[in-house]
Amino acid sequence: MSNSINVYKRPFVLTIAGFDPSAGAGVLADIKTFEQHRLMGLAVQTANTTQTEDVFGQVCFTDEQIVLDQLALLLKQYQPKAIKFGLVPSVQFIEKCLKLIGELAEPVFLLWDPVLSASAGSAFQVDVTGLNKLLPKLDLITPNTGEFELLELDVDNVPCDVLLTGGHNQVQKGKDILYTPDGKQYPFNALNKKQAFEKHGSGCVFSAAIVSNIALGHHKIKAVLKSKRYVERYLTGNSQLLGYHRF
Repeated sequence: MSNSINVYKRPFVLTIAGFDPSAGAGVLADIKTFEQHRLMGLAVQTANTTQTEDVFGQVCFTDEQIVLDQLALLLKQYQPKAIKFGLVPSVQFIEKCLKLIGELAEPVFLLWDPVLSASAGSAFQVDVTGLNKLLPKLDLITPNTGEFELLELDVDNVPCDVLLTGGHNQVQKGKDILYTPDGKQYPFNALNKKQAFEKHGSGCVFSAAIVSNIALGHHKIKAVLKSKRYVERYLTGNSQLLGYHRF
């Protein structure tokens, strides 16, 4: 590991996710969020997509070995405080990354935002075989209602923290619920009274904010709360599908 990292005063945080040319989602949205939180953001690109904020064309996953080589090089040079997974081809792919992380990184907070479809509605065909084996190795996953159902998660038997995000909550819009393995539930209600607008990539931004706040040393409950306030500013900042990042 290079001693050059000692000169950086900001913590490092890493995203392993797809590329969205509109920069509303994926690694570009994550890096924007990291920068707003005064962090050193790193990124490994898992896929190229053809899309804008309201049109989706196609996804082409990056060669697996290239992804692993990029990840290995970064981990040999830097020690991220938190790592976020976004769009991935399969659960098995995350397992391979975790093996590498275990070999090269110090203990690190691990989050998966299970991106299973584009905002425009097209499914990414992510292979979730082996999910039950993977989840205990993660610290947090952040599915929305649709992803929660597709993954067939059981809130009464979760092997890691699960934050069910409330953007699609039909009962109380914007209410998120954190489920923990010990059976506890922590609700997070929307506090911002300004009008919120639908945003492309809001789930990416929310999960990126969470790992940012974890990297800054906040406890998970406070990290989720601060991140919720961040994404609320993102949702209320303008009326278009591409949002403004404002700290």
